[in-house]
Amino acid sequence: MRKPYLERLTDGVLLFDGAMATYLYSKGIYLKKCFEEVCMTHPQLVLDVHREYIARGAQAIETNTYGANPLKLRGWHLSEKTEAINASAVRLARQAAGDEVYVAGSVGPTGQLLATDSASGLRGLSPEQARASFAAHIGALVRAGVDLLLLETFQNRAELKIAVEVARDLAPKLPLQAQFTFGRAVFMGEDYYTTEAEAWAEFLLKLPVDVVGVNLMGPSDALDVLGILRKRLTKPVIVMPDSGMPKEIDGRQFYTTTPDSFAEFAKLFVDAGAAGVGGCCGTTPEFIEKAGLAILSFDAGRRQVKWVPTTPEIEELPSERLAQRSKLGAALAAGEWIETVELVAPLGVDAGAVVQKARELEAGGVKFVNLPDGPRASARLSALMTASLIARATTLEPILHLACRDKNLIGLQGDLFGYHADGMRNVLLVTGDPPKVGKYPNVSGVFDVDSIGLTNIVRRFNGGVDMGAERLPQQTSFVHGTGVNPAFPVREKELERARQKVEAGTEYFITQPVWDLAVLEKFLEDLNLLGVPVLLGVWPLASYRNALFLGSEVPGVSIPQNILDRMARFDDKERARQEGIAISREIIERFRPLVRGIQVSPPFGNVRTALETLGT
Repeated sequence: MRKPYLERLTDGVLLFDGAMATYLYSKGIYLKKCFEEVCMTHPQLVLDVHREYIARGAQAIETNTYGANPLKLRGWHLSEKTEAINASAVRLARQAAGDEVYVAGSVGPTGQLLATDSASGLRGLSPEQARASFAAHIGALVRAGVDLLLLETFQNRAELKIAVEVARDLAPKLPLQAQFTFGRAVFMGEDYYTTEAEAWAEFLLKLPVDVVGVNLMGPSDALDVLGILRKRLTKPVIVMPDSGMPKEIDGRQFYTTTPDSFAEFAKLFVDAGAAGVGGCCGTTPEFIEKAGLAILSFDAGRRQVKWVPTTPEIEELPSERLAQRSKLGAALAAGEWIETVELVAPLGVDAGAVVQKARELEAGGVKFVNLPDGPRASARLSALMTASLIARATTLEPILHLACRDKNLIGLQGDLFGYHADGMRNVLLVTGDPPKVGKYPNVSGVFDVDSIGLTNIVRRFNGGVDMGAERLPQQTSFVHGTGVNPAFPVREKELERARQKVEAGTEYFITQPVWDLAVLEKFLEDLNLLGVPVLLGVWPLASYRNALFLGSEVPGVSIPQNILDRMARFDDKERARQEGIAISREIIERFRPLVRGIQVSPPFGNVRTALETLGT
């Protein structure tokens, strides 16, 4: 049985459904048709859409009533059917939802200009007329028995305020969720966009609603707005982006939001503090399914207690001195400049190519290599085996990533013991990307714990205590670090997680690559207050297309226009590669005083690019 809606939101992220009208259109409902009346003329079709979303994982669905108010229905000569259309829509949604899924009564704007001040000279709908329309619409939904009211896609704050007042009058105890949208006014500049988002945050702070949200924005814009809302609001925030606007690349229009990229954004929404995720216009059951696979298990891990020792508690022993654990530990302890290069394990069983790259790095004077653990949720040769082969063939010291995604706590503990037994001392503990559902559709993430919890575990291993609070036969001597993302949309949240990692015992940070220098500088200044060494992540751009891909299709990555312009000057691959290296070297030199070293992630595993970036 369903928990009360607001109580359920405190349990973790909730997955909403996606678009109704645009999906009905794809199934043959013409634009000249009233989409809300389809609940009466083609009820089975609406029921099937609801059921399809639920089958793909939706935990809350919206009634097909966005425009089912008498003012909009009047344009279809259907205003007298307001009650019947809303009742039919709720009945169909409830039939599909059963006892487990929430039914949200969808209420959109009246569709008419609101004249809130007669002195303004505006001619439009009076507040009294708007109130009467909302009363008919909301009242019908309440009488039909929805679980919550969802006021969505409002652009006029005065109109939303009227809708909220009506909803509170008619159903004071029913959960009330208010969502807004606005366009990114490019011609008005970025200040307008930020100012408008902040104005909505201030308005929603005082509005007597239980939940707030944003919809009918592209995923990237929605992520930016979420960051602003979470800085100012303690109310739960729901994010329901649309499928995005096309982007012009090489003179062609591309819709860059795919179900897979939507899922990547969904993970960022959860990371940024969204209480629920769904979809708006253009999204389909496939979008919702992939978002659900990406976030639901991931969110469960984020909500795990970081460390719950059994009793009686066993005291941790003093750890081995950092300088004695590994070459990396010695460099960190001595305050030396550290340079490491990321190598990705091969797909398949032949490690010859990656070992050869390691030899080339060794010849170029590199001392450390980073080895991701299933990067981008892809299945590759294990990081441990790759590291072991490199360590035997070279003098390089591996830094092994360990992701929380793929194994439960027992498996993670076993891996750590295996690392140590094989002589591996350096680890980077990461929560991990949700499974790449496009390639492995039946794979789910484990996420028993996140990187903060895993840091606690490794620190305790170093103190001779295992996860069950029992004494280990031997203490471990790991040098363990974690990652940080300076460009994370909610900067305060990322800094807070960094602080928690420090409290858990992390011994160094490695940042994600960032090209927005102002953002990076401010973040590093604040991060350094935590007193933990920082290695700056650097990605030398390979080409203009590479920069476009990162900026357009990798959620959370922003490539400033001046960087794009520099890369766009070169059609020749070699000259473009050299420009990417030059940009990276400029970033390194600018931030050298704020970091203790760098990690270079060369595109396509190009060792020459890595060495040239390092200046060797």
